This record gives sequence, C-alpha cells and structure tokens, in this order.
Amino acid sequence: MFIRHETIEKNVILMLVLTLITVSIGGLVQIIPLFTVETTIERIDGMRPYTPLELMGRNIYIREGCYLCHSQQIRPFKDEVERYGHYSLAAESMYDKPFQWGSKRTGPDLARVGGRYSNDWHVAHLASPRAVVPESVMPAYPFLANRPLDYSDIAQHLRTLRTVGTPYTDEMIANARADLEAQVDPDRDPTAMQKRYPRAPVAKFNGETTTITEMDALVAYLQMLGTLVQFGDIPPDRLKQ
Repeated sequence: MFIRHETIEKNVILMLVLTLITVSIGGLVQIIPLFTVETTIERIDGMRPYTPLELMGRNIYIREGCYLCHSQQIRPFKDEVERYGHYSLAAESMYDKPFQWGSKRTGPDLARVGGRYSNDWHVAHLASPRAVVPESVMPAYPFLANRPLDYSDIAQHLRTLRTVGTPYTDEMIANARADLEAQVDPDRDPTAMQKRYPRAPVAKFNGETTTITEMDALVAYLQMLGTLVQFGDIPPDRLKQ
C-alpha cells in the first residue's frame, strides 16, 4: 500500500489525474442532489412568495447586514423551541434566494418574530435599540424612517425571481406596484392584493408618514416572518422534515 502511495506521490501527472477524479466525485455528490430539491422539500399549506413590500424589506434587511447578527433557523432542540417557537421547516425557506439561516446569533433568532411585537415597537427598536432593549448592542437605523422607498423596478424584480423558480404569476408582476402601495395604505381596498398574497397584513408600518419609506418595508418583512405556516393545521407526520 505504501509503495503504491509513493508511486503516486512521485508521478505528478498521475497525482493530478487522481486528484481531479476525487474532486469530481466530491463535487457531484454535492451538486446532483440540488437538481432534486423540488422533490425533497415537502410543500406546506400557507407558504406563498413575498409580497412586493415584504420583498423590498428583505432587500433592506440584507443590505444592512441584519443576517450577520440574527439567524432565521430554529433548530429542533428543546431550549430553542421553548424560546423561539416551532423548529424551522425546509419549506419555510423555499422562496429565499439566498436563505437567511445565518451562522451567528448576536441578537435573537428572527424566524418567528412576526406578530410578536407591534409595528410601533419595531419602528422604535430600529430607530433606537437601547431605548427599547437597554442591553442591546444593535446599531441604530433611524434613517430608514425618513428614506423614501425606491420601488420603481419592483415588477422587474418579481420577473427576475420567477426565472429562478419563485412562482410569481403574470398577474402578480403586472400589479406589483399597486400591491406594494395597497399593503401600506389602510385606506385602500386590499382585497385583490390579499387574494394574491393570503394573510398579508395591511398597515402604515412606519406610523402616519405619507411617504412609503424603507422603514415600512423592513417592518412589513419582519412582521411576516414565521406567520405563514399554521402548525396547528398540519398533521404531525408531515412535520418530520
């Protein structure tokens, strides 16, 4: 055995060929399963693509680096489930490109933060974290409340995501701007928007400002995290993912 190993080490071409074969096998083992991802993620009732407003909020969440300190993955451990809620399911991240599971928790996990606090709480927390949570080390984002949201290309954004598998329909794309504006305006009829995006909340997330701000979008995104799946309606055998 050692003699054969010595032969390989002394023959550069042979070692290169064997190395390429080994790397190729390792790569295929990782890549091939990705082509069956649609069959390995069990569909769960309630999951839907992000609304245009939530999608813009997710973009801001990523832009500001929130994922560096907050994970969005509750592991199936007793202490995590007791603190954060039901462990995360693969289906809950099926429309996340890229996913926001995270690898570090300087702050709490946000997988099920939606609905736990009011819109006003989120606005106050983002504007001045220590005014709400004295021990927080989170940076402040007060500028979000005053910065108008640029959603001029929202339809193109939805169209691009459709090319990578997110099931945005032609109707959703055509009404992207209208749906975004309807979700943040309680005085408008949200029926059509909520038909396309079930259980999408309608509110002026950033208080009573007349302009749609980046704060509106980010709070809308935070408020939907973990709210789509109704675990009480899912048979226990379907939760074994």
